Amino acid sequence: MNSTIQAYFENLQSPDKNAQYDAFNQIIAATTQKVDWAYDVWNQLKKDLIHPDNHQRSRAAQFLCNLAISDPEERMLEDFPAIWEVTKDKKFVTARHSLQSIWKVGLAGPEQKEMVLTKLMDRFVSCVDEKNYTLIRFDIIQGLRNLFNETRDEKIKQMALDLIDKEEDSKYQKKYATVWKKA
Repeated sequence: MNSTIQAYFENLQSPDKNAQYDAFNQIIAATTQKVDWAYDVWNQLKKDLIHPDNHQRSRAAQFLCNLAISDPEERMLEDFPAIWEVTKDKKFVTARHSLQSIWKVGLAGPEQKEMVLTKLMDRFVSCVDEKNYTLIRFDIIQGLRNLFNETRDEKIKQMALDLIDKEEDSKYQKKYATVWKKA
C-alpha cells in the first residue's frame, strides 16, 4: 500500500472530522477500481464490522463492499455474512449506508452477484416488519438498478420489477418504479 492510501486510513482516526471525511471519500474513490492493497486492510476492516463506534462499522462495510472487486482469493464469499449484518445495524444510518453499498459486492464475480441478489430479494420481502422498511426497500431497488447499470444483466432488471410489483402500496410502488425509468 502506498503512503498516500496509508495516510488516508490513518486520517479516519483523526479528531478533525473534515480530515476523516476527506479520507473516507479518497478511499471510496480509490476503491472504485481494482487495487493491489485490499488484503493489507481486509482483516482490520472485517474486525471493524463489529466495532463499538457506528462510524467505524459503516466505513468498514462500505470499504469491504468496494474492495470485493479486488479480492482474487474470493474472501468475500466467506466474509459476506458479517457485512450483511451491518445492513441491519441498530443505528439506522449505519445500516442504510451499508445497504446502499452492498450491490458492489455483486461486481466481484458470478457467485458474489448471485449471493447479493438472493439476499436483496429476501430482504425486500421480509423487511416489512422493520422500522423504515420503505426506505430499505427503496435502497434495495436502487442497489439493483446500480448493479444492472454496471452489468446490463436483464435478470436483475426483471427481479427488481417483480419486487416492485410485490409492493402493495401504490404510492411506494410508483416511487420504486421511478428508479427504473429509462432502463
